[in-house]
Amino acid sequence: MKTLSFAVPCYNTAQYMDKCIESLLACGDDIEILIVDDGSVKDNTAEKADLWQAEYPGIIRAIHKENGGHGSAVNTGLANATGRYFKVVDSDDWLDEEAMQPIIAYLKKQAESNGPTDMVIANYVYEKIHDGIRQVMGYSNVFPENRVFGWDEVGRFGTSQYLLMHSVIYRTDLLRDMGLKLPEHCFYVDNIFVYEPLVHVKTMYYFNLDMYRYYIGRENQSVNEKVMMSRVDQQLRVTRQMIDDVNVEAVENKRLRHYLENYLSMMMTISSVFLRLHKTKEAEWKRKELWAYLKAKDPMLYRRIRRKVLNLGTNLPTRLGRSAGLGGYHLAQKLFKFN
Repeated sequence: MKTLSFAVPCYNTAQYMDKCIESLLACGDDIEILIVDDGSVKDNTAEKADLWQAEYPGIIRAIHKENGGHGSAVNTGLANATGRYFKVVDSDDWLDEEAMQPIIAYLKKQAESNGPTDMVIANYVYEKIHDGIRQVMGYSNVFPENRVFGWDEVGRFGTSQYLLMHSVIYRTDLLRDMGLKLPEHCFYVDNIFVYEPLVHVKTMYYFNLDMYRYYIGRENQSVNEKVMMSRVDQQLRVTRQMIDDVNVEAVENKRLRHYLENYLSMMMTISSVFLRLHKTKEAEWKRKELWAYLKAKDPMLYRRIRRKVLNLGTNLPTRLGRSAGLGGYHLAQKLFKFN
């Protein structure tokens, strides 16, 4: 069994994928790289994937499938993974070789453990290439270092601190045993990936190392403001699934419960902000419907989330709410780092 499976969703990203794959190969031979070509047709992504497999047949597998979106590609990667651990790396991002060395060493040791760690966490870095900005998102104030810990030992997350797909490595069987399945033909499914599994995670280990480099700033990127405006229905779809699949009130550990509540609150804020920015009656109806959906599912959780400062502002009566929408957007953008 390989130590770590990397799933690399690729969709017309031939100009970026080589750097990504080279950074993964630097992690050694005890890994597998699953290049999931999600129906690319506009460039030579599929051909590149096959060339990489031919050059590294014991490490790289090229998997070609019909287009189903990012979630579908992650599902396919997980279904084909043979590693003890599972990590998603988007094809336009990359990993830091030096940071990965101790992480890989730790993951290898888990083969000898009767209770291998459920989730390994490390820092990620926003690489805003066009602006020359590099911002590290770390967790040293939240997690203990150099030992295994559980949710009882987790500290308080800052307003802009959340676990993202970039920062986590899961035990593969944990994801399979819980039946994780991300929606297809939908963006923003990474939120589900770092939300639903957490109620199954019992043990964690944190490396205060800058592992993941997140390339941000392209015009067609899913977190670009205009793109998010056009895909707000997909944001709503993801938020509803998070409401459906995790019963926050039933989570026994109060620190985990508090974190899940804050994460869902962030999703409700972003959804409300972008619907308000549309400035249409249809968008206003969708905003009200989303809040009604949460209220019907969990009235107590609804009341607590609705009272949070940002949600109070973005849900003011129509005229005030719409005028507050732009200010709410800029504040949410700063706090939640979504573009």
